[in-house]
Amino acid sequence: MKITLEVNGGTVEREVEPRLSLADLLRHDLRLTGTKIGCEHGVCGACTVHLDGEAVRACLLLAVQADGHRVTTVEGLEAPELRAAFHEAHALQCGFCTPGFLMSMGAFLREAQDPDESAIRAALAGNLCRCTGYLSLVEAVKQAAGRIAPRP
Repeated sequence: MKITLEVNGGTVEREVEPRLSLADLLRHDLRLTGTKIGCEHGVCGACTVHLDGEAVRACLLLAVQADGHRVTTVEGLEAPELRAAFHEAHALQCGFCTPGFLMSMGAFLREAQDPDESAIRAALAGNLCRCTGYLSLVEAVKQAAGRIAPRP
């Protein structure tokens, strides 16, 4: 099937098998390897991308479902406050889960103004990390939230 989608601001046209996942299209065809393949069941969050601005699991979507839509991967994520906070709070560990966390928290912080620790922990719960107790992740999201200008 022929599909056309916007990926990180550029138009992409591809002929794809109907069964190809969006994660595989991004990683293998487009070489955007920040989108990680973890559980392939939508549980771990490593494959999180934005589809028309909403955080979604790329392993659960077929590439044909993204036809006509806007996809943003971690390579195209414009969230300097979030990236800086992750770096400063050492919320990176091995790095495998980091792109998924950045994408999930980027979407979360667009909606949540001044979130408390409970809300941050609830938002982080959709992604799995095997390296940490999440303390540095919570701190990074708190820092980023404090740096993002309030929205009207």
